[in-house]
Amino acid sequence: MDILMPIKFHGNYVVAIRSGGGEDRERCQKLTIRQLSPEERERSYSDLPGEKRPTHQVTFYDFGCKRIIEGILKDNSPERVSFLVKDKEYVFAPFVPKGS
Repeated sequence: MDILMPIKFHGNYVVAIRSGGGEDRERCQKLTIRQLSPEERERSYSDLPGEKRPTHQVTFYDFGCKRIIEGILKDNSPERVSFLVKDKEYVFAPFVPKGS
């Protein structure tokens, strides 16, 4: 499945991390998203039922630190993309400066 939100390697994005009723928002850069192959899903997550196995790997940088998550695609729209990672939801959207 293709990601509908336009992703530019040198773009700036907002990532909202929702967990336990709270939400943290950060800016991130160098966002890449790739779908995990069935072989990768089976090899890495054979102990989980099929519907609970991550579908995508997301790589991004925040404050210069590389972060890699693997999660289940939840929302896929041109305005945002979100993933479920255990008990957290990661929502990515393009960063739009105020006044634009």
